Amino acid sequence: MDLLFLVFLFPLLGFLVLAFGRARIPENAAAVIGVGSVGLSALVTAIVGTQFLLHPPAGGAYTQDLWTWMRAGEFAPHFALRLDGLSLTMMGVITGVGFMIHLFASWYMRGDAGYERFFAYMNLFVASMLFLVLGDNLLFLYFGWEGVGLCSYLLIGFWYQDPANGKAARKAFIVTRVGDTFMAIGLFLLFHTLGTLNIQEALQAAPGHFPLGDITVTIIALLLLGGAVGKSAQLPLQTWLPDAMAGPTPVSALIHAATMVTAGVYLIARTHTLFELAPYAQHMVGVVGAITLLLAGFTALVQTDIKRVLAYSTMSQIGYMFLALGAGAWSAAIFHLMTHAFFKALLFLSAGAVILACHHEQDIRKMGGLRKKLPLVFWCFVVGGGALTAVPFLTAGFFSKDKILWQAFAGGHMDLFLAGLVGAFLTSLYTFRMIFTVFFGEVKTDAHAGHGVSYWLPLTVLLVLSTTVGGLIHPPLSGVLPPTIIPEGMESAERPVALLSAAVALSGIAVAAWLFFAKPALGRWLQTNPLAQKVGRFWFSAFGFDWLYDRLFVKPFLWFVRINAKDVFDVIIGGIPLLLRWLNGVTAVSENGRLRWYTASVAFGAVLVIAAVVYL
Repeated sequence: MDLLFLVFLFPLLGFLVLAFGRARIPENAAAVIGVGSVGLSALVTAIVGTQFLLHPPAGGAYTQDLWTWMRAGEFAPHFALRLDGLSLTMMGVITGVGFMIHLFASWYMRGDAGYERFFAYMNLFVASMLFLVLGDNLLFLYFGWEGVGLCSYLLIGFWYQDPANGKAARKAFIVTRVGDTFMAIGLFLLFHTLGTLNIQEALQAAPGHFPLGDITVTIIALLLLGGAVGKSAQLPLQTWLPDAMAGPTPVSALIHAATMVTAGVYLIARTHTLFELAPYAQHMVGVVGAITLLLAGFTALVQTDIKRVLAYSTMSQIGYMFLALGAGAWSAAIFHLMTHAFFKALLFLSAGAVILACHHEQDIRKMGGLRKKLPLVFWCFVVGGGALTAVPFLTAGFFSKDKILWQAFAGGHMDLFLAGLVGAFLTSLYTFRMIFTVFFGEVKTDAHAGHGVSYWLPLTVLLVLSTTVGGLIHPPLSGVLPPTIIPEGMESAERPVALLSAAVALSGIAVAAWLFFAKPALGRWLQTNPLAQKVGRFWFSAFGFDWLYDRLFVKPFLWFVRINAKDVFDVIIGGIPLLLRWLNGVTAVSENGRLRWYTASVAFGAVLVIAAVVYL
């Protein structure tokens, strides 16, 4: 386990090599460096993880102290890595799924003018996310937290020549900064109260310092929740995520599957003790997740861009994870985080293959009948979509989502349980609407399948992990996260809840098949119905949050900027150079080349000096 530091060092070195040697590195070499560095990181993760599982360290955790980061009085945070079941799970997802995304990107981005720059940003993104999950103190975690925020800006706006992409990148950066500010305030308050930012020290000290429901710990937990909703695109800071589709599709896969949007889930799970001491804040986590998954589900129903459908599905699935955290199903939330990484990465990479095959077309209304031309991608969508909708017993998503719903039901959180069921139906409906529209029906566009190992290998591996195989991988979270308390007699409800969940998922698929495959005329009638059109436009606008925020924040800010463009401070500061230029003009008159003028000036100066000596 002494090799742990290499997990983040390889991607960081890859970034440095690509960033400083970009103009001199050929495309093939850039692919080897970019993909290989993450591959080596995944290999070290496998070695370290195997050692950790076969020979568990004392206390169930291993800490590698590299150096003291800074020292200010008694405050001396260490640059230290902590390996336990939770960080190992996250590390495996980041490096494993991240490697598959990098490998696919080496095919997808081939020929792009910014090929080397792309992999430099991607490597830095992976390194930052590893900092986030391996840091043993909240300051180190925050360092990685801000790193992924920077990289998301760089990657979303990768094709910066298009102003719309730059706008989307700025939006993601600014909206997530709002959440980051809340989180920073929470960390200040936590340090002020407990005197430490070391995660384990804070979690051990908190129960003895805060009584249950204490207002201070509730405020700290709510501030941390504010940071989490920003990074994980949950209500009310969810508006940045759909616009993040402006980046290349592998970026969408990395941000929305294995890394950035899961950071909020990790933060809440890692600081679970604080939320257990603040029941109101923990319940708010579940409420935020439940509302977000429903809002995103209705919005995804009417989207026409294949990547935006998947973006809203990501928002919805992260909502499930928040719902689980709020219901106290800590391990179930991380389990779903892992399975979601498998099938959502598969869906995004498959969507990228479809987009390239259809000559950069993203509108699903202009696609159709692609199952014969893109057979591998078709089955990837079927399996990935099945996992997203939690097709029973055959897909990884069923095992994790079923565990969330059952534990929410067993814990008496009926509001969260019912929201999860409705969300499951919506997920089935919008997912298979997309599949039936893209791969069945009339052929509307020419398409060509990709080729090469970097094309089919990532898709195949992720396809397998999205089946029952992925559902049988259980994260080693025992002893790291609290066990879910199941009331006596509720164990017998697990199978009925599983059957109900399966029935809801299958009924959504059946309705989608009826509307968009068997009876497409009915689906078209719904789209042309006046009332349905009005509702559809409201849903399409994501319930008008962008419109609302534009009027509440953007326009008032721009108005204030306009009326304050020449305030008194600008006048004073701007007047200083004007005064200096005027004085320069006055004194320049004396430099005219006339001898008599110079003689008179010297005499006048001498008179002034003598007068000053005499009278002063």
